[in-house]
Amino acid sequence: MAETAREQLARLLDGSEPTGSFSAQLLAPANSLQLEVSGVGPVSLPVRAPQAKKLIAAARPAKFGRGEETLTDTDVRDTWELTPDQLTLGGSGWTELLDSALEHFRDELGLPRTARLRAEPHSMLVYGKGQFFLPHQDSEKDDSMVGTLVMSLPSTHTGGELIIEHAGESIAYRASKTDLTFVAFYSDCRHEVTPVRSGYRVSLTFNLLADAETPALEGGLVPELAHWLTKHFTTRATSRYGNRDLGLPNRLVFLLDHEYTQRGLDWRRLKGVDAERATQLRAAAEQAGGETVLALAEVKETWDAEPVGGSRWHYYDDYDDEADSGDYELNSLIDDEIVLGWWTGPDGTGGGSISLRVPDHEVCASTPNANLTPFQAEYEGYMGNYGNTVDRWYRRAAIVVWPKERAFAARAEAGSPWALHELRDRIGAGDLEQARAAAESLAPFWKTVGGQPGLLGAALDVAAGLGAAETAAMLLEPFRIEIVKQEHADRLATAAGRYGEDWTRSVIDEWFRLGNHFPAELSNWVDNALPGLREALRTAGAPEVARLLSAVAWRWMNDQFQLWMNTGQSKTRQEQLERLGSPLVRLLEAADHDLREEVSGALREFGDNILECLMPALRLAGPEQAAWLNPIARDCAQRLAAIIARPQREEDDWSIEWTGCRCDLCDTLAEFLSSRTRRTFEWPLAKDRRQHVHTQIGMKELPVQHATRRQGRPYTLVLTKTSELFTRATNTREKAKTDLAWLTSTWDNA
Repeated sequence: MAETAREQLARLLDGSEPTGSFSAQLLAPANSLQLEVSGVGPVSLPVRAPQAKKLIAAARPAKFGRGEETLTDTDVRDTWELTPDQLTLGGSGWTELLDSALEHFRDELGLPRTARLRAEPHSMLVYGKGQFFLPHQDSEKDDSMVGTLVMSLPSTHTGGELIIEHAGESIAYRASKTDLTFVAFYSDCRHEVTPVRSGYRVSLTFNLLADAETPALEGGLVPELAHWLTKHFTTRATSRYGNRDLGLPNRLVFLLDHEYTQRGLDWRRLKGVDAERATQLRAAAEQAGGETVLALAEVKETWDAEPVGGSRWHYYDDYDDEADSGDYELNSLIDDEIVLGWWTGPDGTGGGSISLRVPDHEVCASTPNANLTPFQAEYEGYMGNYGNTVDRWYRRAAIVVWPKERAFAARAEAGSPWALHELRDRIGAGDLEQARAAAESLAPFWKTVGGQPGLLGAALDVAAGLGAAETAAMLLEPFRIEIVKQEHADRLATAAGRYGEDWTRSVIDEWFRLGNHFPAELSNWVDNALPGLREALRTAGAPEVARLLSAVAWRWMNDQFQLWMNTGQSKTRQEQLERLGSPLVRLLEAADHDLREEVSGALREFGDNILECLMPALRLAGPEQAAWLNPIARDCAQRLAAIIARPQREEDDWSIEWTGCRCDLCDTLAEFLSSRTRRTFEWPLAKDRRQHVHTQIGMKELPVQHATRRQGRPYTLVLTKTSELFTRATNTREKAKTDLAWLTSTWDNA
């Protein structure tokens, strides 16, 4: 299969030179340095045991960082530390030596020739026998920090090697017994100090800071890279499996090799090969009419894997420790996910948090993730029908490129607040044509990234300002009705006034369509937000919008009544209908006369179970506050009176009214239930047919016991009508009397 454009780009950038190294070493004469320590005095080189002990006496146990915490734990870091204010470095040759060393490390690490390194003292460390520092990664303590410089003082000791790892490579550095030993490495490299076996290891550490000009945008690969960038953005992508057409890529995300923090991510301070690749790709993007930003990404990969030396079918109860030890082999990549969490501005300044999942057809890298060290890994062994997989997480920086003509959409997909504010600014500046074109470019993805609750006000402003009905509706589509509050009334009234009632109805319908997935939130919105929103809309001169909101809210509530009135579980039905009582009161409070008439008429069509909603609603409202509930109160009074007036069941009447699913079993069951005299029924039935009968009895909570006599074939289902048939009717009548007494004493019009 021919290489894709992004694969061509990754291959070309893989040959970028110079690459530099992630670490480098330099030896220098010890007499170039004069060192003095407070409380100890001048330090003679090489450092001998008596002086090392004096240094320890002036030191404190070294701490280390874990997330936001600073900890002391000798199981992780066991060494002694002196602070920079305790140290004085000098000597006739020291400044010249340090300047020369920093130039050397700039070149060895592959930093741009325009960069100027500075070394900021950080600490002095003394390791005695058995002391060590487990593998760790230095935090960047300054915006311009790119790495760490370790200067080991000459001493006689064994062990205490400084081991530095990056991208699958590992280098061990040993300090000289006679010379100063400088080691510089990038701050994203994991490193450790192995236990000292004898003697004392003494070193000074410095933060490496880089001051640099922006690299020149030039290079021999630029024309070819520009060609492949253009090819990438003009070639329709296909899915990894199945060749599904994915359309034109929106961006290219090129993953860099080193890790960076938000503070340290800058075109001028990229590390090693990243700097050269960035220079080439940025220049190519400019030539191809593209725009570039730097970004931080978190990558998750799921691999098919198996333990080294073990059976592929070994079972595991949980995630296995082998993930941390690396005792497994990666076979094939199953899935990956790349999320950009932060990026700079297109001009290279500033930056902001984002959340953008990038599809694999927009990503490329010269160094595969598998060649790097993950910051987290979880191995899951074989679990019977899945397993033998490992999840690995990486943090990588990236260069993100998009065509300038698609810049707005490319940025908007990662940040809907930015998009709305940008559109509002363009409208405010009178640039309507550009604002409309930019807004239209959001359509392919806006439904998935828009709709954040805090953005509705801005979206309404933009929708009203665009003067384009279809595009305005698209911008408002992702929002749910639950977030529409009183403070949005003026903006909603403005947009509705611009586009008319049909447009407003379609927008509100869409808000409720999304809201149907959240019935509790919708009920809460009707109960708490709708009345205040209604008043605010009327004050804003948009009573028709209030009417539309109330009408659609009733349509939703009517659907809820239809749903719960027909459920056979009385406890569930009662709970759900009672919960609708308060929203019903608030809906009627917000409704106009015509809608109140419509609601009252619809409620009259329901069966008597509707009382389980209406009576709690009337008790909640009270006649002095809600005279418009009088028709409902009268209907309830008539229903209750009819229930009380029903003839009492005769003592020998065991008939039960019921209709099943019209199958032969339900017909037989209905015949037994309708009989006034039959109380028991013995019915030979196979298991699945017995189960159907059980279900029908349970669904409608029929007052019938059912048991299976397990004799013969098939077993016999024994049905017995219970006295609950009589107590239910009695309880219903007594409750109706109580409710009617309260109603007639409280509601004059009942």
